[in-house]
Amino acid sequence: MEWEKQTEEKFKNMVAKIPIFHRHIAEEAVVKRAEDNAKARGAVRITEEDVVSAFFCDVPSPFYSMMIRLLEQGGFDYKKYGFPKNANSK
Repeated sequence: MEWEKQTEEKFKNMVAKIPIFHRHIAEEAVVKRAEDNAKARGAVRITEEDVVSAFFCDVPSPFYSMMIRLLEQGGFDYKKYGFPKNANSK
């Protein structure tokens, strides 16, 4: 599936910062979920919101704070999409 160019660049930069032993698994899971999110919207292109939603859906809680930090460093504005959805989250 096609990606918005800026979203794809930010995603690749962010994935490069994930510890090597988690990188491939995280990348595969997020790409699959982002594609599913886009398809559910009837879109032909993956957007930033699809990627952000995928991260919040699939990242295990022990890695949550690292994910938030990496999203922020990568320039993803997760708050504009209503994340975190859980009041107990950071």
